[in-house]
Amino acid sequence: MIKINNVSMRFNLGVEKNNSLKNVFIRILSFKKRKKEEFWALKDVTFNIERGEVIGLIGSNGAGKSTLLKVVSGVMKPTKGSVKVNGVISPMIELGAGFDPELTARENIYLNGAILGYSKKFLNEKFDEIVEFSELKNFLDVPVKNFSSGMTAKLAFSIATVVDPEILIVDEILSVGDIKFQEKSKNKMLSMITGGTTVLYVSHSLDSIKELCTKVVWLDHGQVVKIGDPKTICDEYYEKLMGKKNEK
Repeated sequence: MIKINNVSMRFNLGVEKNNSLKNVFIRILSFKKRKKEEFWALKDVTFNIERGEVIGLIGSNGAGKSTLLKVVSGVMKPTKGSVKVNGVISPMIELGAGFDPELTARENIYLNGAILGYSKKFLNEKFDEIVEFSELKNFLDVPVKNFSSGMTAKLAFSIATVVDPEILIVDEILSVGDIKFQEKSKNKMLSMITGGTTVLYVSHSLDSIKELCTKVVWLDHGQVVKIGDPKTICDEYYEKLMGKKNEK
């Protein structure tokens, strides 16, 4: 369903924003130094995701997990390699990123829903369901700029999951809101998974990775370390991580 083939992603760090004539010459003369400022977030990443699989991505901060999600979802184009996707993707990478803080929750339901490709007719039909799940009925006409980060995430999650997508791209969304809402979010995810949705899931919670995923991809400095059984890979990753901490 998803074929990730030799994907590499390069970023340029420390790019000088001053475009004066002096700085242009400095950048030309220091070309070698600037080349060293290139950062490869992903390096030759290759693996396939079959229909109905739930793939967990693990790794420390900076391992390339979120970058890979953005490449797969089409937010970023890889520097090298290719990604082939057979199905409609629903990305939950940056919840609330499409909200206008000056608009109310009610207005943002329609705005964010339109960004996700939902029709106005569909949103009218699903409006009450979105509001009920978000637990924000009493705040519908309050500007989102007055919401806490948890309230914003609740609303965004409720909009994004009102449909059962073919492919779900998830980045740490199970930590949104309070404990009660986190449990509700997890149950919603589980219902999607049992319904046949293909999932690519990033989380620092190894327990949730073990519980939800059918396979795990371990990334380190942009490269695949291992792919395999969730419990085996997560336990090995945890042992290595704790070993590094103890060495410090």
